Amino acid sequence: MKNKYAIGIDIGGTGTAFGIINHRGEILYREEISTRKHETVTSFLEELSGILLPAIDHVGGMEIIKGIGIGAPNGNYYTGTIDYAPNLKWKGIIPLAKLINEKFKLPAALTNDANAAAVGEMMYGAARGMKDFIMITLGTGVGSGIVANGQLILGHDGFAGELGHTVIIRDGRLHPGTGLHGSLESYASATGVALTAIEFLDRTNQDSLLRNYDKETIDSKIVYDCAIQGDVVAKNVYEFTGKILGEALANFVMFSSPEAIILFGGLTNAGDLIMKPTKENMEKNLLPIFRNKVKLIFSELKEADAAILGASALVWDMKG
Repeated sequence: MKNKYAIGIDIGGTGTAFGIINHRGEILYREEISTRKHETVTSFLEELSGILLPAIDHVGGMEIIKGIGIGAPNGNYYTGTIDYAPNLKWKGIIPLAKLINEKFKLPAALTNDANAAAVGEMMYGAARGMKDFIMITLGTGVGSGIVANGQLILGHDGFAGELGHTVIIRDGRLHPGTGLHGSLESYASATGVALTAIEFLDRTNQDSLLRNYDKETIDSKIVYDCAIQGDVVAKNVYEFTGKILGEALANFVMFSSPEAIILFGGLTNAGDLIMKPTKENMEKNLLPIFRNKVKLIFSELKEADAAILGASALVWDMKG
């Protein structure tokens, strides 16, 4: 019975999801709490432990838990700290892995949320058996995790793999969170899709179902709903987004020559609307030696569970 289960914790700016998971990636227990309501990490840990400790007892006690894996924004695998996360109330450098270890008396490992998703995909999802792939998360932002030669690329300081913040259009759209102009996240995120739709509406007098909405209410779901009804402007938004994303992915392919690029997150719900132009533009911008060799696929993990699974997957790599 020793080391039968792992705990995965996914910390987001709004909420934190956590669960107890077995080696096959089956979630035996799952719960969520608010992150946003906690002004301090101390009060956050009090609520977390108050819910999680009884759940651990229910599955058989601490002796059958191997450890705790945590995915968090700006999480540093080397130091176990969250460093200046802009969307968390806990400012500065938070030694979260150490605090979790002290609270639960279990080994703890931490990385950023996109890296956790990549580890989860490698252990439980579409990247099983792969040693070279890139995970791209297309949600409110654009995150990434890079695996090469079977190893997660962390860089000398633990922050490698910020592909969403690479500049794809020089002097392009301002990203208010970073101050960068023309970064991939500005265009290929759910936020970016909504901004592109508004720009397209401002640029033309073309009829569009999107004009039935106040501009400030337009989001990626509205763009999708209009596109599947055949709206030309909405479909053009996806063509444009796929072009930007495909060009960026071509650069990433020529950097690490992955077996696959795996797309994950809310934007992938658009299916072929985003996949077809992305694939076409990726191939178009590759050197012949890379062309038609890299699989572009959607994640096999459930969106609601992926971050927990990814965080828990860190546990199985722990020594001991």
